[in-house]
Amino acid sequence: MLLENKNAVIYGAGGGIGGGVARTFAREGARVFLAGHTRESLEAVAADIAAAGGSAEVAVLDALDERAVEEHVRGVASEVGGIDVSFNLVSRGDVQGIPLVEMTIEDLMRAVTTGLTANFLTARAAGRRMIEQGSGVILHLNSASGAGAMPGMGSTGPADAATEAFMRYLAAEVGPHGVRFCGIWTAGVAETLSDEKLSGVGGENAPDARTAEEMISGMAALRRVPRLADVAETAAFLASDRAAGMTGTMANVTSGLVLR
Repeated sequence: MLLENKNAVIYGAGGGIGGGVARTFAREGARVFLAGHTRESLEAVAADIAAAGGSAEVAVLDALDERAVEEHVRGVASEVGGIDVSFNLVSRGDVQGIPLVEMTIEDLMRAVTTGLTANFLTARAAGRRMIEQGSGVILHLNSASGAGAMPGMGSTGPADAATEAFMRYLAAEVGPHGVRFCGIWTAGVAETLSDEKLSGVGGENAPDARTAEEMISGMAALRRVPRLADVAETAAFLASDRAAGMTGTMANVTSGLVLR
């Protein structure tokens, strides 16, 4: 198993991608610590993991709460002896479908501030413990919008670019201590597309889930949208010792929507 005897903290573990990653990590042998806002969704993921013979613990916390993040990480490290993986999958409140020249500063900065703050607090908390133990992997995920420019992506591009820049700088600092920091590019993951989520990000002009999937498939080189398993399996690889030579970089799981 890729992650046997690893301890992994997953923020946003009650969400679609977070839950899929948590289940895959547990299947690969990791002991997972699920963190997020909603106990019900976290416990549903934990129940699935337990039913499959895995180990999962739940903590309700806000990844923007510095004290809560530090106390949780300290508690996990004290309980199990260390943290091997920290993965931030917290939602940011992105706004799309509005031209930047018409967007409010609040809508632009929400995703940038939330994404960068959450990634900074969780990576810093884990990184401190990982430096002490001389090993560990920090992960994050974004849509790859920071790597190029596409009209209508709103606050998503600046937020993606900010977290990627932070990843590279921190990777350079913690690398000499045996700690890696990587990310995943993905967008339009099939199992997470819903009319509600799309309208929440893109407003009243957002396409419905079926149309969005058709649009993404039509633009992607592989002519399909990424699947949850594609993302989760890549995350498990990056978190494992098999990816020991990778840091400060993004793994492209966009089905060729982004060719870079």
